[in-house]
Amino acid sequence: MANENLISTLEQSLRQTQLARNRLASRLVELETEADSIRAQLLEMDNIIAQTRSTMLRLVTSVPLPQPPPASFHVPSDDEIEAAIAGDYTQVHNTHLYQQQNYRVQQSYQPQQQPTYQSPHNQTPPVRHDMPPVRSNLEVKSDRFADRTIPQAVTLLLREEGGPLHVNELYSRLVEGGFEFSGNNPTISIAVSLNRNTRFRKVAPGTFDLVMREASHFRA
Repeated sequence: MANENLISTLEQSLRQTQLARNRLASRLVELETEADSIRAQLLEMDNIIAQTRSTMLRLVTSVPLPQPPPASFHVPSDDEIEAAIAGDYTQVHNTHLYQQQNYRVQQSYQPQQQPTYQSPHNQTPPVRHDMPPVRSNLEVKSDRFADRTIPQAVTLLLREEGGPLHVNELYSRLVEGGFEFSGNNPTISIAVSLNRNTRFRKVAPGTFDLVMREASHFRA
């Protein structure tokens, strides 16, 4: 009698275990089917992503970057730049007249030098610093400055340089960064714009630096 009760109990337990196992097997089939569906959806999404990236790449590469201005434009001298900064726009294209009438302005930008004797009948202006040329064959390499103003773009350039730069070099780097100039005298435009902005200081003829480098990160 005791054996019959034990067998009956075991049979009931076996049936319950088999039912539980069958439910788990059915659930596994459902999960595997769902997993196959998810894998298919993921594969489709990967294809869409790849196609979208390819389309974006074609669109980006098909849009021409701004073209640099012709290299034949007149590159003003430091004297012409200083005249423009001083507001004497009528003498921008007349360096000789500017040197005669504004020699004191030129002297105010010269570094201090040891006094030397000069004959009053044979005086020559002090030696000026070397003005870097505008680089030839400029090419637009990016569009990083396409949507920036001159002060904004120059702030980035001076921060990257870690020191002052002449407007000729600033012009070259701005063009390479996709900045588009609208006037006929871009280097003078740079000089006048920087001279009017309290963020910058002129350290030499046509040469500018940031007023406070430690604060430049918060002003760009």
